[in-house]
Amino acid sequence: MAEGSRPADFGSESASRRTRDMADWVVSSRDNLNMPFAIVDKVNAKVYVFSVDGRLHGAAPALLGLAHGDYVAPGVGNMRMSHISPAGRTTPAGRFVATMGRNSRGKEILWVNYENAISMHPVVTGRPEERRAQRLDTPSPLDNRISYGCINVPGIFFKNLIQRTFLGQAGIVYVLPETRHVG
Repeated sequence: MAEGSRPADFGSESASRRTRDMADWVVSSRDNLNMPFAIVDKVNAKVYVFSVDGRLHGAAPALLGLAHGDYVAPGVGNMRMSHISPAGRTTPAGRFVATMGRNSRGKEILWVNYENAISMHPVVTGRPEERRAQRLDTPSPLDNRISYGCINVPGIFFKNLIQRTFLGQAGIVYVLPETRHVG
């Protein structure tokens, strides 16, 4: 960290070393450009939302892309969901300028990577056999891989933290890689 800078403030929230290091780097480098930011820890299937100055607003479990990997399959943003192969259902890693918007059904979402149709939104529960809401409640991240690449979070977390933090202003979403080196 740069001299004179302070670490991100996680309060009493637990987080992986990689997540803490990333948050500290964002705060010390000011890479968030004076915007709120979120960090998605794919390995631990968790989302952390921060104020502009690096104070944690809250954290929640997340559902992520079915396939492990850090890159978007070519052309996935233009495919119908039913045509995306299981291997192509990844949540891409990277730094994304995110904005609130609406999906094709008019529902509020946070566009993380618009070009590739990757967003953060309340958990989708339309197919009960997928048990998405129940997966968010388990203590292990091992059953949190089910989406087509989007980041699903609990509905109350989306409403109270994502919408309130990013409504009316852009922010940065950092998705930590799981298969490639950070750096």
